Amino acid sequence: MSAESTPEPVIPEPGETGPRRRSRKALRAAAWTAAGVVALGGAGGGYLYFKLNGNIRSVDIDQALGTDRPTKIDNGSENILVLGSDTRSGANRKLGGGIDDGSARSDTAMIVHVYEGHKRASVVSVPRDTLIDRPACTDTKGTRHPAASGVMFNESYATGGAACAVKTVESLTGIRMDHYLEVDFAGFQKLIDDLGGVPVTTTKTIDDPQSHLDLRAGTHTLDGQQALGLVRTRHGVGDGSDLGRIELQQAFVKALLDQVKHVGVFSNPKKLYDLADTATKTVTTDSDLGSVNSLIDFADGLKGIGSRHMTMITMPVQYDPSDPNRVLMQKQKAQLVWDALKNDRPIPKSATTGTATGEAKGVVSAP
Repeated sequence: MSAESTPEPVIPEPGETGPRRRSRKALRAAAWTAAGVVALGGAGGGYLYFKLNGNIRSVDIDQALGTDRPTKIDNGSENILVLGSDTRSGANRKLGGGIDDGSARSDTAMIVHVYEGHKRASVVSVPRDTLIDRPACTDTKGTRHPAASGVMFNESYATGGAACAVKTVESLTGIRMDHYLEVDFAGFQKLIDDLGGVPVTTTKTIDDPQSHLDLRAGTHTLDGQQALGLVRTRHGVGDGSDLGRIELQQAFVKALLDQVKHVGVFSNPKKLYDLADTATKTVTTDSDLGSVNSLIDFADGLKGIGSRHMTMITMPVQYDPSDPNRVLMQKQKAQLVWDALKNDRPIPKSATTGTATGEAKGVVSAP
């Protein structure tokens, strides 16, 4: 699925919204595994390089947004908007259910801040159900979309694709996004299978027919379908909200990163190629990352960041008093987060103290 053809929202299934999160995780794995193609080498390396290069889809965010953007902060840090997306067509229709209407949604959004030195990162999840004022934006096809007030955050992607999603995040945070990465959930499922599954431990039984997930409390190695179910589920876990699903997704991201680093793909050329092939087909990037060489350089800069060096939070929000199914950004606390990232500093604990949570923290972890 491409950045313009899809992002995260899938047709609203009862209590569904999770495919997008897995996307972000997949994209990190995608970057790392794509970087691994350099290890293939040999006479066949050139052919494989061009094949993998041809898999990658990219969108020119900079051209669409022009110069009306936050100033780029040159302190050695990087900010990446990661979206998980799905379309209502092809393989994604089969996975997500619903009508093949060709629509695209993006319900998983993470702002990844890589600190100077590229040894640590902070990740801020933006709930799709956050009510915002969306700025006017121009998509990558040149279509202008007027501003809208009181709309859900994920409406920006559904309206104008990747460019409008980036514009909205930059408007909310005052921070320029250096890169954009999008992963579709059909590709995410295959990526997990290519990895050989991801081990997780659940402290509670999770049984959610709507996401086709039934896990007893204990340790499991999740295949692609189970992993997709986990990052989509919210019923029967925590308070049943999208915030709870985000907490599950963040825990799975960490388990996935650990698995990517320890699965030993670099010593197995076929596994390496399979992962690189899936990864490059799964991601859509901004044009600066739209080649295997660029992804290799990008991934190389992230390889020192493991799950222990990553802080993950949800953007400070509170439930909307007039609609418990929606949340509102807590502006003062959120500003603490944005100021920390702008200045390349750790996010203070006070930024998330007393904010709404999904009560699902600790339910899932790496073994």
